[in-house]
Amino acid sequence: MKKYISLFLLAGFGLMGQNEVMTPKKLWELGRVSLDAVSPDGKSMVYGVSRYDLEANSGNRDLYLMDIKSGKITQLTDLAGGEYGAHFFNNGVAFNHRGQLHWVDLNGQSQKPLTNIEGGISGAKAYKLADGSVKILFSKSFKTAETPAEMYPDLPKAEFRVMDDLMYRHWDSWDDYESMQVCISDYENEAVSSFKNLMDGSSFDSPVPPFGGSESYVLSPDGKYVVYESKYLNGKDFAEQTNSDLYLVDLSTGQTSNISDGMMGYDKNPQFSADGSKIAWLSMATNGYESDVNDLIILDLKSKEKTHVLKSSGNYDTYTLNSFAWNGSNEFVVGIPTMGSNQIFELEQKGKSWKFEKISQGDHNYNHFEIAKGGLVVDRQDMNNATEIYFLKDNGKATQLTHINDELYSKIGKSKIEKRMVKTSDGKDMLTWVIYPPDFDPNKKYPTLLYCQGGPQSQVSQFYSFRWNFQLMAAQGYIVVAPNRRGLPGFGREWNEKISKDWGGQPMRDYLAAIDDVAKEPFVDNDNLGCIGASYGGYSVYMLAGIHEGRFKSFISHCGLFDLESWYLSTEEMFFANYDLGGPYWDEANAETYSSFDPKDYVQNWDSPILVIHGGMDFRVPINQGMEAFQAAKLRGVPSRFLYFPNEGHWILSPQNGLVWHDQFFGWLDQWLKQ
Repeated sequence: MKKYISLFLLAGFGLMGQNEVMTPKKLWELGRVSLDAVSPDGKSMVYGVSRYDLEANSGNRDLYLMDIKSGKITQLTDLAGGEYGAHFFNNGVAFNHRGQLHWVDLNGQSQKPLTNIEGGISGAKAYKLADGSVKILFSKSFKTAETPAEMYPDLPKAEFRVMDDLMYRHWDSWDDYESMQVCISDYENEAVSSFKNLMDGSSFDSPVPPFGGSESYVLSPDGKYVVYESKYLNGKDFAEQTNSDLYLVDLSTGQTSNISDGMMGYDKNPQFSADGSKIAWLSMATNGYESDVNDLIILDLKSKEKTHVLKSSGNYDTYTLNSFAWNGSNEFVVGIPTMGSNQIFELEQKGKSWKFEKISQGDHNYNHFEIAKGGLVVDRQDMNNATEIYFLKDNGKATQLTHINDELYSKIGKSKIEKRMVKTSDGKDMLTWVIYPPDFDPNKKYPTLLYCQGGPQSQVSQFYSFRWNFQLMAAQGYIVVAPNRRGLPGFGREWNEKISKDWGGQPMRDYLAAIDDVAKEPFVDNDNLGCIGASYGGYSVYMLAGIHEGRFKSFISHCGLFDLESWYLSTEEMFFANYDLGGPYWDEANAETYSSFDPKDYVQNWDSPILVIHGGMDFRVPINQGMEAFQAAKLRGVPSRFLYFPNEGHWILSPQNGLVWHDQFFGWLDQWLKQ
């Protein structure tokens, strides 16, 4: 008997008076909600809502205050440029805006800048200590290398770069000859008189680029210590390693010590206990493996004893942590990816062991959370709903607090979501999401899409993407099949690790098992199957295009890897390529990976139309990958199109570019799967 769990009843089995469907423009009309902070007394929260102006091709984020019990909402800001990193401070809310830290009262009536630091700052956090003094912790950019203009001051119109090492560009930007470094200042008489660079004299970054933020540094409750994360590496060493460390700075002496010395993977997100006696953080064990298990480390500052929570509790092979927060001296709340969604657990120490207890319920993604009075305030989303903020009680009951998008959603038919267990080619059970059109009729036949996830180690969870949006795809009349193939978290360490050095092996067989299983249903149009994906998912599309044996009628690859050899010598984060592929292609030990799992070596089998999409500023998967794939398809006589965004990176972020992306995406699918 087929194993599946139907969620039809949860979504409703018809439009039920909802006469509209999701469209690309409606996606941009949604307010994008995100939680910033909960007040120290746990009674109020501050959150942001980002809204986009398609004509202006820009967005703006404003801040709001809510009384959690009454639901009363006060708009705090209405400034051009957006406000971020809000936190409660000095009977108001401090926030980052246009490179400085600002403050607003709880009525939203009085605003003022707290800093006016030349050159601007980022990720600023204000701390009011027990003695009434105030310190501000932030990161700031400092020049740490000679610029081209300084090399040839007599040639001011020359445009060039000289590279002597790797990491000359990263993600979507070139090296700017500067480093972001952690600074601290006193705030007295309503002004910052001076600040101290805690990394002065170094050329290293904190936060660690490209995605680190203010969670990378923290001040102790007594104001005597700062802990920050950094990779004390440059050039080739930075490119080949993930070994970031946590550095404890004694503010009275300036002495800095590495508290994660000998821990060779990422160490990040340091947090002091309420009494300042301990520091906890997330840690990966393996240098070079960016998707290793995230363990929770607790350091007793007095005894210097370290506790590895997952390893010591016997859960290292079961869980990996996305996030955590202290909830007492020996208790935590943690976010864990599990079985196709992100859930919240309580973590309590029992003697020398640790007890994990799941407190959230349902197929939702619970993302950012903050401790509140009587429970948690959490960001929650699912495949039918963009993020709203909920109150989660200890018993697992969730109550919606924000209702930013209720009116728009009330007019839109929701998709039906099926949670299906598919047998893989090697007899494993694989969780696969199947998303149906909002007016699904089992007596009709529908074109069906296989969605290939990127990462490659990123769970196919209940995410609500504003690009790869399953609700939007289903609303255009497609069934979407989204398998949690080998290599994804949430199903144990063994499943997560089964993709490294096997990119084109079992994961491809998992994809085909999923689409073959769903294609047996009478409502699936087997003559009109499509295959779509981005990044590693785009690689998967290129790979499947050469081995699909006639299954798919059309393909779409966004920023996919086409030629592994050329990609190895043009990407920037070499640790990823070295771990997942085994190393360089000229090493005989890696011959199998490159000879068997390189999409370009199967291009002679390409026979179905393909849309190739790529961003010109994508340095993780450089533009040559898309150009090569498109040129190969054209030379093979395969119907193909190349959609190029010169100013976008790995992701399409501009509103108008996003509309073009969706128009081309669905236009291509409709052309080949509906006609």
